[in-house]
Amino acid sequence: MTIVDQIKAPIAREMDEFEIRFRASMKSNTPLLDKITHYIIKRKGKQMRPMFVFLSGKLCGEINDATYTAASLIELLHTATLVHDDVVDDANMRRGFFSINALWKNKIAVLVGDFLLSSGLLLSVEKGAFELLRIVSQAVREMSEGELLQMEKARKLNITEKVYFDIIRQKTASLIAACCESGAHSTSSHPDEVERMRLFGEKVGIAFQLKDDLFDYDFDGQIGKPTGIDIKEKKMTLPLIHVLSKASFAERRWIINTVKHHNTDRQRVQKVIDYVVSHGGISYATVKMLAYREEALEILYSFEESDARKALENLVNYTIDRKK
Repeated sequence: MTIVDQIKAPIAREMDEFEIRFRASMKSNTPLLDKITHYIIKRKGKQMRPMFVFLSGKLCGEINDATYTAASLIELLHTATLVHDDVVDDANMRRGFFSINALWKNKIAVLVGDFLLSSGLLLSVEKGAFELLRIVSQAVREMSEGELLQMEKARKLNITEKVYFDIIRQKTASLIAACCESGAHSTSSHPDEVERMRLFGEKVGIAFQLKDDLFDYDFDGQIGKPTGIDIKEKKMTLPLIHVLSKASFAERRWIINTVKHHNTDRQRVQKVIDYVVSHGGISYATVKMLAYREEALEILYSFEESDARKALENLVNYTIDRKK
């Protein structure tokens, strides 16, 4: 049994039922749409988001129809954003599979994203789940704002640590926060519990993104992400932001110039990576990541001990200890 299977164990039956409901929520009478949504389902990942929804729901009460609605709504709206992201990024691959735009071109991919978005909206309206819709729609809005803020700052490469955390809170953490908040809302009538779970999800999401940032400086070849890809894409992550804040004027100018104008020069990119490692960028980001994990676990431990709490604890640790 894998670690993911162990985490999923307390909600295994609910996850199986969710699969059926999620498939049904994407059903269409248009053959092309049906073909594409079938492809989307087939290439699904570890399903971390539904796991956060169901485990948060189970932690706070009894899983019910609203919990399934929350999980489907999250997946529909998030999948829509991924399809649109691949168009924006002109990406041909996602999780080792061809992207929708690579197989069916941009126009169809955008329309499929619109279909998934409207399916989520209709599902929440049909179920009368307006608070769940508010929670998830707020997250999607923040994700868009975070992406745009990152694009804006990438032009001048003038991201401070504060702005960086604003970006990842919106871009990554807001969705995991919405998973935990909507799961808790579906089973609990206590606003304090729901807010604690939202905050728990936000902390986990920030730690998750910091782990992703650290992968960019991985030297052992254990991960699928090419070393230095964030630099090549002019993305300013915490290890680089930290060392730039301490660098001399000349060093800072050389690094910024490399990221801006020579980001495809492998030797220069490698020198930037070496500089970040030798000047404490990795250790600084690691300390921050572990601090956010501890803050998340502290919130989690404020709930009574249960199978769901243990599974969430393992899920938090998995996001930090994962190899890719």
